[in-house]
Amino acid sequence: MFLDLTQSTQHNVYSYLVGGISPRPIAWVSTLSKEGIANIAPYSFFTVASCNPPVLSVTQVNPRDKANKDTLLNLQATNNCVVNIVSEELVEKMNQSCANYPHNVSEFEAANIETIASTHVTSPGAAAAKVRYECTLRDVIQISDEPGGGKVMLLTVVGIYIDDNVLVNGYIDPTRLNSIGKMGGDYFSSTKDKFVLKRPQL
Repeated sequence: MFLDLTQSTQHNVYSYLVGGISPRPIAWVSTLSKEGIANIAPYSFFTVASCNPPVLSVTQVNPRDKANKDTLLNLQATNNCVVNIVSEELVEKMNQSCANYPHNVSEFEAANIETIASTHVTSPGAAAAKVRYECTLRDVIQISDEPGGGKVMLLTVVGIYIDDNVLVNGYIDPTRLNSIGKMGGDYFSSTKDKFVLKRPQL
C-alpha cells in the first residue's frame, strides 16, 4: 500500500502516523489554570528540541470539538508547566488523567494523583514522577488550527528534579526509570527489555 498525500489527504493519516512512529515518549504535562485549578494530561508527540538552551517540544493535536485543550489554555495563561516522565508504576493514573474531564475539574483530584510544589514555576508536579522538568513557555507554533492540526509548544527547561534512586554515577539509569512509551491504538510499551549497542568508531 502507498498513500499519495499529494493527491488526497482523506486517508486516516492519524492512525498511520501514530502506528508507524512508535514507541513515543510521554510528556505528562501539569499546568495551573488562572482560576487555580491544577490540570495534568499526557501527550505523546514529545521530544527534546534543544539542549543549549534546554528546550522541550510538546505538540497538541487539535480536538474536533474545540480549538485548544486545557493544557495549552493554561500554559498560555500562566506561561509555565511541569513535564512529568511516566514510569511504569504511574501508567494507570496517567491513563485515567486523559479522560475528557470538564475544564473546572482537576485531573489530579479525579485520578487521585498526589501533587508536589515546584521550585521555579507555579504549576505543581506529580509527586511520584521520578523525573520532572519545570518549564516556562518559550513559543507556540501553530501548524494548523483545523481539527487534527498541530500546535507545537516549545518549553524552556528552568529546573529538573531527578529521584536519587534512578541515578547511577550522576546519570539517569533507564533500567531504574522504567519509562513508558505510546504506540498506536491502545498499545503502550515498557522499557524493561533493553540492549546496548556501542556507537562505531572510525
